[in-house]
Amino acid sequence: MDFILPSTMTTGGIPWEKVLPPLIPRLNGTYGHHNWSPTLLPETDNGSSAEVHCDDSGFTVQVDVKHFKPEDLLVKVVGDFVEVQGKHEEKKDGSGVSTRQFNRRYRIPKGVDTMALESAVSPDGVLVISAPMLQTENARSPT
Repeated sequence: MDFILPSTMTTGGIPWEKVLPPLIPRLNGTYGHHNWSPTLLPETDNGSSAEVHCDDSGFTVQVDVKHFKPEDLLVKVVGDFVEVQGKHEEKKDGSGVSTRQFNRRYRIPKGVDTMALESAVSPDGVLVISAPMLQTENARSPT
């Protein structure tokens, strides 16, 4: 199949430098008149944010799960990670159907008692996962 080139088009072909810049920006953030900012991780992850803390008293993860019911959540320990999964059942949304879900993994630091890990959802929709540090012989003996 032959294509007829417009009279403004040179016989050299399509001026890709004018077509591709919006599609494929350079890694330094600019290409021609177009600027962009590379983002390796999403700035917002479906509104689900988390805070992770670990100190001498224990390990705590707080995850915003206000869009989920407690029965929609699953918390489990797999190896050195605590995994959090949330999934809504499908809901009718106008003429379509919508589903909301997320999967998160948080590395459990060494020295955390994973057998004592607990989780609960607060009234304001924050999932709190906590576990104490393992008791060492030095910590149990009176001084």
